[in-house]
Amino acid sequence: MNNATLKMFSEIGINDIAVVGGKNASLGEMYNELSSDGVPIPNGFATTSFAFREFLIKNNIEETIKQVLKKLDRNTYNNLNEIGEKVRKLILEGELQEKFSERILQAYLELGKGKEIDVAVRSSATAEDLPGASFAGQHESYLNIKGEANLLKAVKDCFASLYTNRAIKYREEKGFKHEEVALSVGVQKMVRADKGCSGVGFTIDPESGFKDVVLISGVWGLGENIVQGVVNPDEFYVFKPSLKKGFDAIIKKNMGSKEKTMVYTTSNNHASTMNVDTPLAKQESYVLSEAEINKLAKWSLIIEEHYKTAIDIEWAKDGFTNELFIIQARPETVHQEDDKKFTVEYKLLKKQSSILNGNAIGHKIVHGKVKKINSPKEAVELTKTDIIVTDSITPDWDPLLKKVSAIITNKGGRTSHAAIVSRELGIPALVGCINATAILSNDQAITVSCAEGNTGYVYEGEVPFEENKINFSNIKMPKTEAKIILADPDKAFRLSFYPNDGVGLMRMEFIITHLIKIHPMALVRFDKLKNPATAAYIEKLTKNYTDKREYFIDKLSQGIATICAAFYPKEVIVRLSDFKTNEYANLIGGQQFEPAEDNPMLGFRGAARYYNKAYKDGFKLECEAIKRVHADMGLTNLKVMVPFCRTVEEGKKVIMLMGDYGLIRGENGLEIYTMVEIPSNVILAEEFAEIFDGFSIGSNDLTQLTLGIDRDSGLMSNLFDEKNEAVKKMISMVIEKANKTKTKIGLCGQAPSDYPEFASFLVASGIDSISYNPDALLKGIENMNKAEEELFSKARS
Repeated sequence: MNNATLKMFSEIGINDIAVVGGKNASLGEMYNELSSDGVPIPNGFATTSFAFREFLIKNNIEETIKQVLKKLDRNTYNNLNEIGEKVRKLILEGELQEKFSERILQAYLELGKGKEIDVAVRSSATAEDLPGASFAGQHESYLNIKGEANLLKAVKDCFASLYTNRAIKYREEKGFKHEEVALSVGVQKMVRADKGCSGVGFTIDPESGFKDVVLISGVWGLGENIVQGVVNPDEFYVFKPSLKKGFDAIIKKNMGSKEKTMVYTTSNNHASTMNVDTPLAKQESYVLSEAEINKLAKWSLIIEEHYKTAIDIEWAKDGFTNELFIIQARPETVHQEDDKKFTVEYKLLKKQSSILNGNAIGHKIVHGKVKKINSPKEAVELTKTDIIVTDSITPDWDPLLKKVSAIITNKGGRTSHAAIVSRELGIPALVGCINATAILSNDQAITVSCAEGNTGYVYEGEVPFEENKINFSNIKMPKTEAKIILADPDKAFRLSFYPNDGVGLMRMEFIITHLIKIHPMALVRFDKLKNPATAAYIEKLTKNYTDKREYFIDKLSQGIATICAAFYPKEVIVRLSDFKTNEYANLIGGQQFEPAEDNPMLGFRGAARYYNKAYKDGFKLECEAIKRVHADMGLTNLKVMVPFCRTVEEGKKVIMLMGDYGLIRGENGLEIYTMVEIPSNVILAEEFAEIFDGFSIGSNDLTQLTLGIDRDSGLMSNLFDEKNEAVKKMISMVIEKANKTKTKIGLCGQAPSDYPEFASFLVASGIDSISYNPDALLKGIENMNKAEEELFSKARS
């Protein structure tokens, strides 16, 4: 047996988990193998599992601990507090071996080159960071430790933390024998993040398991505020393929509130931490520059490629030197065992207004009763019908969380401890709700829905919902392409796992309505707004943007980029805005810039707006956002689609204007499509094919204009029918002309999923693709397969 009691990081590798635990083994591995690749790891040393076991033996407490643990009530854990306290007391009353203490202090002085320096002292168990068992937050860490006596005390405190209540229960639930787990203590040069910032990162989307992004979260000061969920952090998504090719790879940025900053303080000669109010200017600033975000993402990729698995990291920025460091890395454990061929979809069966929202963790819907708890000590008997509602969740809560159906917190982000543990337990959580404890009442019956994207909702009472178990491995893709119709970027990563051939229609109107909210011309001509209240509201929404136009470009480009990244390299056809004047007018500031029309459906919409002086400058913002995604971010799977283009001349005008705004057809593979939704598009399809790269049949508008029926009219709804022979004649005509000119053509609509005979008609007509809303996709694929089988059977006979 190796009887070394301490090893420097330079002596440690990933194969030393049994000697120094998962955390320290990883630090040693990275220090030795990745420093030359530019990944900076603060130097340090680690005590060994041998030293820990020797400590137990020398203090004659090994057998006593076993006997105490035998008395643990493994059914109810009612005596967990008592058992944990007894074991920790035994360890804390023990004495560190004399030679072991001398070796620690010798290594400490070597680390500081003869001086007493600030160090971080962290626990690292020999059974942690394993697939299916992360041990996240189970053991203690002590920061800003300085001086020999303080260091030795911190080492013993770490030893005792092997038996925190949460760690005892976690090992019991995961099937680890307590006596077979030892604790190593890592001592590492301190990064003064209290004067800078810190956070965590994942080389996988922790919510969906989507593997092509790096998620980085950060706060001012110490990262413990992220783990404990005390503040809502900044979040940055970086697209790996773009990063590797040298493009601007940051596809999404969310600014957190960051109201508190954790800093160091000294009390009675002992180092400790405290939260102070973050200055408003820093709350409204990102903790990292774009260069720093990209640097951390690149380091994360180097670590991931070294370990050949998705990882999560902890990073810190020294406020004195402005240097960034990686201070921990471990395998990501939640999605390691995921089989993306299987999924369960949850869907609300009734629409009603929500009473609360927050960051959705997981994708389930549950019913339950509110249990407002301020601390674990307040917990009474909890059941699977209870939903914990509290300010924030720390590792001390872990023994309670397995008993409930959901978690709701005021504070915290996607990388907080509440989020990490809820994913591991498979229960939904809403974090960062801000005012959950004020809005919800004890024993109130509620429905928690995490099935509607990245934003989760709380509804009053028990809203009915359904579960649908899907096995993707049984789904055969048809030869005709099956694509998705998508609008909400928050759903993109999860929907990318569905069987699909890309996105046939990405509606940007959703992004404008939900994320931007402001009429583009109100941003372009902000100084000419007539309504002071509107101007004040826009000022508030755009407060972090010196240029109001940049607000629109930035928000729109992030939404489009998220969807393009989710389906990369499959094509994503982005339709330019197609609001009607009454819909544009409903945007903030829109009333001033929109005319009143008697029939907006047939009025100032689509291509006609783009070159008109009333909207031309707003259209430029759309083009600049798309150019940023296609050219700057390298998401060349983006195709642009022009809606409601009435004439060939109008199409030429729009294409020329797009070129003036930097979107040049054919440059860097850029393709421009048009919608086929007007009879003129069908009649002159060959002429339109000369200027456009592809067609997409908008069956709703084409039906409306073929039959002369306002599709918004309830009085005429019984006559509105996509299966009408006149409409089908129009569709078959344009497909035939598209095939003749070798122009790609698809259709976006509900009919092919609702009516198998309509799918058969489209397939038989030679259409290239059919696009469906996500809830209709699988049924649509089934209908397409049947249609192709029928066609094949006819051909053989």
